[in-house]
Amino acid sequence: MARTPVLQADRVDVVRDGRLLLDGVSLTVHPGEHWALLGPNGAGKTTLFGLLGAVSHPTRGTVQVLGHTLGRVDLQRLRGLVGHVNPRHPLKSALKVSDVVLTGLTGSIERAPRWSPTPDQMALADKLIATLGLSERADARWPVLSQGERGRALIARALMPDPGLLLLDEPATGLDLPGREQLVESLDTLQRTRPELASVIVTHHLEELPSGTTHAALLRAGRVLSSGPVDDVLTSRTVSDCFDHPLALTRTAQGRWHAETLRSRAA
Repeated sequence: MARTPVLQADRVDVVRDGRLLLDGVSLTVHPGEHWALLGPNGAGKTTLFGLLGAVSHPTRGTVQVLGHTLGRVDLQRLRGLVGHVNPRHPLKSALKVSDVVLTGLTGSIERAPRWSPTPDQMALADKLIATLGLSERADARWPVLSQGERGRALIARALMPDPGLLLLDEPATGLDLPGREQLVESLDTLQRTRPELASVIVTHHLEELPSGTTHAALLRAGRVLSSGPVDDVLTSRTVSDCFDHPLALTRTAQGRWHAETLRSRAA
């Protein structure tokens, strides 16, 4: 029996201020799939991500998120069902990691006034903090966290409502090399421990993709150049075409990707 898609975009156009930002984009994500969304600046990644995260509506075509069709459902309510990780989280106060994670239940940036978590909710927060490798930092406050620690805390926060879909918008932004690797390792752990969770990660860099990435879509000028199983899509030829630059892709024995400029034999 076919599984119900977590995300489904069908021939989607997006027009803003007379500009065609997405042109006939189709994408289907099933439970347990982990998609990478790649493309050069201006390819339409952010616009598509806004649709997948129930932030905006398409101009033409249909988008279904967790079984709900955009235009027929309250977007604010639907957004509460999606785990959205924004590395530019606008927290201003000095909350502890555990408190930041708990705000995932209230959908707020700060701790909601007159709200207290139940013992089960506290236990879930502790479990997610441990899964993301932050147990020793659970009482550390936001201003003293590294960028990588903040990113992992925000993933734990996004998972508190037990979403079926996790959206990661350039989660490695601003991370140094150890921070990036800790983040990627945490994402791989999630993919192993939550087999029904689907995810979509937007990135410019192949090196930031977890080894558990199952599918990929390449966007250029608002169109999908290629999409499907990751080993079919992430090839030297397709990625070179997408970024309009000759690239040689390799994949390590551990399942990670690397890209470098393809040197001509004459050189």
